[in-house]
Amino acid sequence: MNIIFVSLAHGGTSARSPVSSSAKPVYATASPVESTPQNNECKLVEVKGAKLASFTVKDTELICLPQAFDVFLKHLVGGLHTVYTKLKRLDITPVVCNVEQVRVLRGLGAIQPGVNRCKLISRQDFETLYNDCTNASIRTEEMIK
Repeated sequence: MNIIFVSLAHGGTSARSPVSSSAKPVYATASPVESTPQNNECKLVEVKGAKLASFTVKDTELICLPQAFDVFLKHLVGGLHTVYTKLKRLDITPVVCNVEQVRVLRGLGAIQPGVNRCKLISRQDFETLYNDCTNASIRTEEMIK
């Protein structure tokens, strides 16, 4: 097996992060969505009665995960880190926003002004996540009683 060393900070080689050439990278984040006019066109869509920012990428509607967290999940789970842990367990991989999408989301107020990265999730994956969070919340309430 060949080992390639990848520096995540600059995209070059380094002795810090081993990555197998025959398998999925070990220490790598997904590449952002390609920056095209179609991918960067933002729409407000209704999800469970609330308007959320969304982008259509490769014919899939993707909603802003931090905004969905703020609107629907923050009162159910400990924090956004907990959501990312749940996504891993549920085998859901969010899509990384490109720079222009982040600018658009900040401009709409969907994410905080200082935020410089964001992730998107499909409606179907959000439903799976939401159901997991609400079921976990119900289980926690039952344990307290």
